[in-house]
Amino acid sequence: MTVRTVALVGLPGSGKSTIGRQLARRLGLPFFDSDHVIEQRIGCAIGEFFREQGEDRFRDIESEVISLLAGGEPKVLSTGGGSVLRESNRRALHENTLVVYLRSSPEEVFRRVRHDRNRPLLQVDDPLQKIRDLHTQRDPLYEETAHFTIDTGRPSVPTLVNMIVMQLDMSDIGQQRQ
Repeated sequence: MTVRTVALVGLPGSGKSTIGRQLARRLGLPFFDSDHVIEQRIGCAIGEFFREQGEDRFRDIESEVISLLAGGEPKVLSTGGGSVLRESNRRALHENTLVVYLRSSPEEVFRRVRHDRNRPLLQVDDPLQKIRDLHTQRDPLYEETAHFTIDTGRPSVPTLVNMIVMQLDMSDIGQQRQ
């Protein structure tokens, strides 16, 4: 099976990077995490950049990186949780990649990330409520961007990778120029 770039979208903590790495290995494609590419570009942690430059400036750089990574040779791309906030990113991803929405409940995300201090959006008094708010705001945007959705729930990472590969196998969308 030859696929074009596969982009993973979803809430922070939905498993995009973990699943993306294993999916890339399985498909024999390079793996890119847009947040890591952004950090290389800006020369500091995203949280630090957020505090110093603001979210709008961060989203500008994120849009440049998404546009760059959505094109080119096939790869597996893990996107930042907020990458779908800009319509230009949603369009670039949907038109140039196969987008998989890794849908997780807010409670499941909270269970996974509750001890992670490297997530600036969750450093609030009620992180579970923050995740619920993000889900309410972003779920329709993830759905709009995605070609298909995988509910992450409690399956293992290898099971989730198998589910994605099965979707690719069953879908004409995953086929690249023959």
